[in-house]
Amino acid sequence: MTFSLSTLSIAASAAEAPPAGTNFPSVEQLPVIKGLPDPFLFNDGTRVKTREDWPRRRTELEAAILHYEYGRMPPALGNTAGVELVAGNYKGVPGAQHKIFKITCGPERKISITLDLTMPKGKGPFPVIICGDMGWGKVADEITTEIIKRGYILADFNRTELAPDNKGYKDSGVYPAYPDAECGAAAAWAWGFQRCIDFLVTLDAVDKDKITVTGHSRGGKGALLAGATDTRVALTAPNCSGCGGAGSFKFQAPKSEDIAAITKNFPFWFGPRFMSFIGHIDQFPIDQHEVKALCAPRAFLETEALGDLWANPEGSRQTYLGAKEVYKFLGVPEKIGIYYRKGGHDHNADDWNVLLDFADQLFFGKKSDRNFDPNPFPDTPKTFEWTAPAQ
Repeated sequence: MTFSLSTLSIAASAAEAPPAGTNFPSVEQLPVIKGLPDPFLFNDGTRVKTREDWPRRRTELEAAILHYEYGRMPPALGNTAGVELVAGNYKGVPGAQHKIFKITCGPERKISITLDLTMPKGKGPFPVIICGDMGWGKVADEITTEIIKRGYILADFNRTELAPDNKGYKDSGVYPAYPDAECGAAAAWAWGFQRCIDFLVTLDAVDKDKITVTGHSRGGKGALLAGATDTRVALTAPNCSGCGGAGSFKFQAPKSEDIAAITKNFPFWFGPRFMSFIGHIDQFPIDQHEVKALCAPRAFLETEALGDLWANPEGSRQTYLGAKEVYKFLGVPEKIGIYYRKGGHDHNADDWNVLLDFADQLFFGKKSDRNFDPNPFPDTPKTFEWTAPAQ
């Protein structure tokens, strides 16, 4: 079977073009900002006053985040199509259906992604959780069993089909199709999530209003950016995503990865201007609370590990607090959450169960006993003084 999507159903996004008249200063021209920047401050120096002002400020933020950090994504041509390769039962999960599709997109549909769906039996529609980490293997059967039991589709794909996770990343994936693309690998991975969504919303079994994106570590960076820049995503849920993900650039806890370390090892994850802020992080005009804020008023959950010091769990709480001001301003403080577990850098069953509990509460009104607003760092003050504008 073949499925396709017209351009009319693609969500418009500032990811493809900056706001009209945008003039981005160079690092030398940018002011020093101590602590988290104020997300409510327009480029012209005025401040957001009402909720009706937020979409314009959101557009400015998205353009700046892509310009300075990730690089602008390729356009969405609206020609995503899919062919079913496999259909049957999934042996690893009793009672689950299994379908594999090859989806194609981009110029002359030269870009391809293998999308692996594990589904509850029945017609649905079911909420769907998209995970881009299949390059490390499918989500474990014990976790998939719980996902299916709760009535969700698990959509696995390999984000490295969009951009290989190495210095030769421009040799395949999106880059031969878009030779002028300036985006780093994280933005290419985010673009891949969005093309998977293009296809999934054409399936009758998918509840188009209940789409979740998730990923671990570098995959969490891609998932975060995907949800931040695509309004079709109802819940964005990065796990242990660290520097360039949920962690803060302005607040570096001891032993956490900073911009110098991440660009030394993985310069290809980011856009062309990001490295210019090494040694100038106080002039970086954004921080990751503003990436999270792009998701608002849609839902956001991050899962962190207290022993994962490299991923800056303490700094992640700082950006969570900054983003929560935006959620409060928009009247949806219950739609943002954070969760800490013991242990290290992993995406384990505990993380997945927390995600499912939050999603059940969000989508089905099933009240959870979990605390989605813990503070394991009570002695750490906030790194910002601004608050949301009064309503």
